[in-house]
Formats: sequence, C-alpha cells, structure tokens
Amino acid sequence: MECDPQHLHLPSAREDLERATPRVETPQTRSSSYRLAFADPEFMLRDELRPVRLQLELLKPDLVLREHEIESTIVVFGSARIPAPEAARSRLEAAEAALRERPDCPRTRRKAAAARKLVARSRYYEEARRFARLVSEAGQRDGPRRWVVVTGGGPGIMEAANRGSHEVGAKSIGLNITLPHEQVPNPYITPELCFQFHYFALRKMHFLLRARGLVVFPGGFGTMDELFETLCLVQTRKLRPLPVLLFDEGYWRRVLDFEAMVDEGVIEPEDLDIFRYVETAEEAWSCIRRHYGLGEADPLPANGRD
Repeated sequence: MECDPQHLHLPSAREDLERATPRVETPQTRSSSYRLAFADPEFMLRDELRPVRLQLELLKPDLVLREHEIESTIVVFGSARIPAPEAARSRLEAAEAALRERPDCPRTRRKAAAARKLVARSRYYEEARRFARLVSEAGQRDGPRRWVVVTGGGPGIMEAANRGSHEVGAKSIGLNITLPHEQVPNPYITPELCFQFHYFALRKMHFLLRARGLVVFPGGFGTMDELFETLCLVQTRKLRPLPVLLFDEGYWRRVLDFEAMVDEGVIEPEDLDIFRYVETAEEAWSCIRRHYGLGEADPLPANGRD
C-alpha cells in the first residue's frame, strides 16, 4: 500500500535541502563533508558512485516518460550524415560552382562527387520524415500516447523522424548521448522528451524498453551497433519478437552479407526471419501493422502487442 506523501511525518528531500542551507557560515559548514550527500555534485561524480549514476540514468527517463503517458514507441535509427533534400541540393550547387572554377583540382572533383551522392541519399530523409508522420498520426489521437517515434536525437535521419512527428502536432522522443565533439539536439524533438545520456548501454536499453517496432535506415557504426544489439536480443529471446525493418535492401545487401553468415554456420537460416527489407515509409508502416494483426482502419491496441 502506497502512502500519500502529504500525510507522511518525514520531511521531503526538497524540504530538507532548503533547511540545510546554513544560516551562519563556519569552517564546519563550509566543509564539503557537511553537504547533504544527494546535493553534493563532487561526491556524486566520484568513481565509486558509478552504480548510483547508472541507476539514476535508468530511472529518470522512465519516470518522465510515464508522467507523459508514453505507453509504447517506434524506434527510428539511421545516419546523422544524411541531410534534408534542400540542404543536399544547396551543398551540390556550391560544390559544382567550385568545380567550374577549378575543374582540374582533384579535391574539388571529390567534393562534387560526394555532394551528388548526398543528394541521392537525401531521399532517405524524406522517407523517414513521412514514416514518422504516419506513425504519429495513428498513435497519438486520444488517451495514452502509443507508438511514439523515438530517435537518437541528432541530425540527419534522426532529425527527419522527429520532424515528421512535429509536423503533425505529435510528440516525439530524442535520446541524445554525450560525445567528445559537441552534439546539439535537433530542433524537432519535443523539449520535455529530450534526454541526454552518459552511458551508451542505458541509452540502448531505453530505445527498446517500450519499442513495438524498429526501422533502420542506412547508417554507419552507430546504426550498426544499435541494429545488431536488437538482432542479438531477439535471437537470444532476451527481447520479444518485433518488426525489425531495414530500409533500402540494396544498401544493406551491399554492406552486410547475412547469407554468408548462414553459409559459414555462425547464424541459423531462421535468424534471417528476424528482419525484413522495406523500400518506402508506407511499406514499413504496413509491415508493422500486419505484425500486430491490424487492418488499415484498426486502432492501435491498448498495450501495443495484441
């Protein structure tokens, strides 16, 4: 039985923190040892407090998501280096202008070639954006928010998915991570659902705690890490089966040879059924709905699994 905090005789931590401010400063009250442990930043940052920090990083996002009635999520992974089409075209125009001025410069030619590839890849940005619109419109109509889009909170594909949700007036989540180089959350994440993590492991746990589907766009090491974490958890039955959809079969078959892994005997043939390839936002959304036995007009189930 839970007690109403208002009827407890013990003061809250906040009340004690307010009372702990010394009215008179003395050598004793100025000592760091006199600070309340939970209000002592230097103490909380000690190496010995890592288990406590791990627990806090697990607990904080979970409590906030509960407060905002986030019942289930759809995860979108993909490269931070894939820009919006308008940005890609702008880079190409600048690169081609430079190439016209210095047509014999190898570096300028390389930049122009890379800019052309970016324009081609920018279609992934639009697909991620459209997919997020489809999911968000279906999952956030009434009551608890279901199948809320969650990304890594950065630019590129992550920005596209958060943007799609934002454009239909829906909430979306960003799980940022502290990195050696500066990382700013993309502007389309719902501000009160924008989190920052220190530990990669706990960030990946939060990606999957409420997940009802995973859509993976082309990406690099980070995307691969997140994808294989999920494949491993499903394969070992640490995670209940859920749709794992790889966008653009041509890309994934070029960079990963899953069939060769079967031929080498390091995975089973049925492990290939853990994921499937998709080519459009609409196909991905249909795959997720079919996985849960939903028709096009069916509302999302209350728990996201029925």
